[in-house]
Amino acid sequence: MSRLSLPASALKPRYDVIVVGSGYGGGVTASRLARAGKRVAVLERGREIATGEFPQKFSDLKNEFQVTGKSFRTGSEQAIYDVRLGRDMHVLVACGLGGGSLVNAGVSLVPDRRVFTDDAWPGQIAQDGTLEEGYRRAKEWIRPATDPRAPEMTKFSVLEQAGRGLGGTMISSPVAVSFEDTVNPAGIHQQACTRCGDCCAGCNVGSKNTVALTYLPDAVRHGADVFTGLKVDTVRKGADGMWQVAARAVGIDRSVPEVAIEAPVVVLAAGTLGSTEILLRSREAGLALSDRLGDRFSANGDIIAFGYGAKTVVNGIGVGHPAKVAGLEIGAAVSGQIEFRDAETLANELHVQEGALPSAFASVLPVLFLPNGRLLGALSSLVNGVYKGPFASLQTFFAVSHDSASGRFALEDNQLALAWPDAKDEPIYAKLDAILSQLVAASGGSYVKNPLAGTVMGHQPATAHPLGGCGMGRERGDGVVDHKCRVFDGTAGAGETAVHEGLYVIDGAAIPRSLGVNPLLTITALAERAMLHFAQDHGLRYTTTPVSPAAAA
Repeated sequence: MSRLSLPASALKPRYDVIVVGSGYGGGVTASRLARAGKRVAVLERGREIATGEFPQKFSDLKNEFQVTGKSFRTGSEQAIYDVRLGRDMHVLVACGLGGGSLVNAGVSLVPDRRVFTDDAWPGQIAQDGTLEEGYRRAKEWIRPATDPRAPEMTKFSVLEQAGRGLGGTMISSPVAVSFEDTVNPAGIHQQACTRCGDCCAGCNVGSKNTVALTYLPDAVRHGADVFTGLKVDTVRKGADGMWQVAARAVGIDRSVPEVAIEAPVVVLAAGTLGSTEILLRSREAGLALSDRLGDRFSANGDIIAFGYGAKTVVNGIGVGHPAKVAGLEIGAAVSGQIEFRDAETLANELHVQEGALPSAFASVLPVLFLPNGRLLGALSSLVNGVYKGPFASLQTFFAVSHDSASGRFALEDNQLALAWPDAKDEPIYAKLDAILSQLVAASGGSYVKNPLAGTVMGHQPATAHPLGGCGMGRERGDGVVDHKCRVFDGTAGAGETAVHEGLYVIDGAAIPRSLGVNPLLTITALAERAMLHFAQDHGLRYTTTPVSPAAAA
């Protein structure tokens, strides 16, 4: 597949639509509006990474982290993993063309229906029927599938056996991965998954159904212009009603160091952190917005934890592609999960997923566990390699559940900061600790909540599924955007439901509460839903019909 992005010199001064960000929300928006005949520009701060270019060894991986703390920053602004260290919580997000889809586990679940009947949402979300259509369209393009051989994967069977008697149900996880050779809806040929386990470092096989292989190439096929290495700072409303977007070059191409373009429609889809920060900066520059901007941040009840010293082999470390260990199959990053349901209390529901760490982490894993006093086992693995010895039994868990969404973003010293003083005391963390401890004990191991607790990471909780900051609401007094993802107008004298015409937030930032499941499918569905309403409101038509293989050739 040819490169999607263009040089900055190709950027036009005006478009019909400017999409900021290229993850699930941005990809859907760019595809659908390009299909509707709009001149679309996509601005992405990260770089384009082709299949086969993702890191496969630690010497490459170590350059793919950008870390920001209160008083320091390290790493390239083009690094894939963007780590924000906070005083109350740490957040991990992705940076690259395709957003979080590049390095997530691809788990694609629909939340319990009670999530959407919660008062946090505008009533239309659960009532007008378009969310269901959004999910249908999202599934058609993301194509979640369960691995037909999931129960054969060792990490699956170990979790299944450990979970017996805990009251949960073991299932194969639907993931955004192609397990057979296929031509996807964008007309792109994809190879079948090799079960190498490297999903969370980027798929070098091309079997993961990322936004970079689905919605974005479809947008380009229908005329969208895509640009990388451009970080948006603010949006302003011009006197003529046009939205003005200011960005700066952060990539290799610095031929145009600063960019100022305009459009009647701007869609912020830069992720929970990115979209919230852009609106906070825009408010400082004079844009009138809801006082709820920055509120209702949720970590989606996330935990990433480990089990060390299990009595059986787990095979939870990826082998990569080409495989570092011939004949060893790990499975997708997540092959299965235990679902804990509660018909009475939604907040008690959670999912525990078996995970695989990417092969690029293999050589450094023993060092990561040294602070916890596991010197003997770590040294053994340095000698034998992580595919034998103690680390062959390392368990990785990804858990998602519910929290109170009580975090709040603000700008401090011109930098995005998250405040959630009681985050570590959220009830769900104690419950997850108890369940994970039981699962690890059942396998004969020891529970390791955070192997980096003795480092700069400290003991704060961490999330890879940040939500909120620009949450939906019925009016500007309880939200930042309405049910169509339109940004509320905070101008004095404007009605409580008045919106800034042409300004949208379509990504995880608009989700006003925890989902209890991995959010990718819901973000995609809400974006598809927003586009349905956008088309209706603007008299547009487009089809979501997949591109035929003949047309793609």
